[in-house]
Amino acid sequence: MLKSLMVAKAKDELEQEMLEKEEQKAKYLEEKAPPIQTSCMALAELQKLCEELHAKIDMVDEERYDIEAKVLHNTREIKDLNIKVLDLRGKFKRPNLRRVRVSADAILRSLLGSKHKVSLDLRANLKSVKKEDTEKEKTVEVSDWRKNVEAMSGMEGRKKMFDAAKGANQ
Repeated sequence: MLKSLMVAKAKDELEQEMLEKEEQKAKYLEEKAPPIQTSCMALAELQKLCEELHAKIDMVDEERYDIEAKVLHNTREIKDLNIKVLDLRGKFKRPNLRRVRVSADAILRSLLGSKHKVSLDLRANLKSVKKEDTEKEKTVEVSDWRKNVEAMSGMEGRKKMFDAAKGANQ
């Protein structure tokens, strides 16, 4: 509904603009080229008037041709430049970046130049981890659960647990 109203309003405005342009054109022609009274002219005067009008028409045609040639040249140039721009967009690919391994010393040397005297060993500051300790923690004694149940069953098993708890506290 709203869209159709907007289209109708735009159509009316466009028609008004066309009428205004026609009126301006007619007014301009009346000012620049007043109507010619040929009824009271002699044959020689009419021929002279025709020659003058032909000369003016030739000048206007030359100007129009020159302007059209300039416009055509400019449109061709714009078209060629657009094609060049599109070609450059299509041809130019970003290269894949490769990982370059550079030590901290090399980076400092490149940044500071000859001022760089301290060598950084970043690995020296890291904690050392013993692999043996981690492996021992991971391995838990895997034994037969039936033996463990039999050993802990009854009063003897409870006594062992009680003694073990006492020994750990002392």
